[in-house]
Amino acid sequence: MRYLQNGFAMRLPLFSATIRRMACLLLTLMPSLGFSLPLESRVPGGIALVRLGSAAPASPAPRVWLDEQPIWVTRRDNEWIAIVGIGLDTPAGSRELRVEGTTAPPQIRFEIGHKHYPEQHITLKERGRVRLSPENEVRAEREIARIQQLKRHWRDAAETDSNFRQPAEGRLSSHFGLRRFFNGEARAPHNGLDLAVPRGTPVAASAAGSVLGIDDYFFNGKTVFVDHGNGLITMVCHLDRIDVQVGEIVRSGQRLGLSGMTGRASGPHLHWSVVLNGVMVVGALFLK
Repeated sequence: MRYLQNGFAMRLPLFSATIRRMACLLLTLMPSLGFSLPLESRVPGGIALVRLGSAAPASPAPRVWLDEQPIWVTRRDNEWIAIVGIGLDTPAGSRELRVEGTTAPPQIRFEIGHKHYPEQHITLKERGRVRLSPENEVRAEREIARIQQLKRHWRDAAETDSNFRQPAEGRLSSHFGLRRFFNGEARAPHNGLDLAVPRGTPVAASAAGSVLGIDDYFFNGKTVFVDHGNGLITMVCHLDRIDVQVGEIVRSGQRLGLSGMTGRASGPHLHWSVVLNGVMVVGALFLK
């Protein structure tokens, strides 16, 4: 696909657009390839696997929502399973799914347990990255709103590639859910995994999908979002270089760019986040 885009896009734009549409269609219609379910962890930042009842042969998948956000539903062993991401700010207790199109009750409740995440203190030399100027604050707020839109993106897919690989090989330098303090000031919890990799390390797609968005953000630096379908999205940040374009179909392991330290970063590393039904979850639950 990159060869088609780089080699022929200038001369055959219509042909390239047709190829991209065909690839999108194949991703949407491809049959089950034995993709495994993520691990379950019913805590803030985790995933709940909620059984919805028996799945008759050739029957359409039921539709499920948590609040107003659609939920990924898949068939496993003649049973429908809802794969629900649990936001970090979700309190322990009971949550309710709204269900349509199955013999299950129209409301199904599931329980969420407590989870304590440790703290991390980071010192940044650029104080402008901690205490923002009015101009940078306006920029950051605008970008955060855009990222929230991308996180809530939904694309129906017959199957979602959930056999994730780590986007780069490196030492885990910061865990998901850490309560972060920059120069002593509290910030939002860390919503991904940080991998300590040198600048210029190739960064790969965790699974097959299509490029949902690319940008250079104030906090996240150069960032790529990959849509894997059914509300499952991955994000890699602080890149030194981006090698893909919006709408491009990518395979598992395809290079998205090179690691760096753009945006708010105290050194070269790769930030990797996994989004499920609009919330960040522990990406390690998808790693086999």
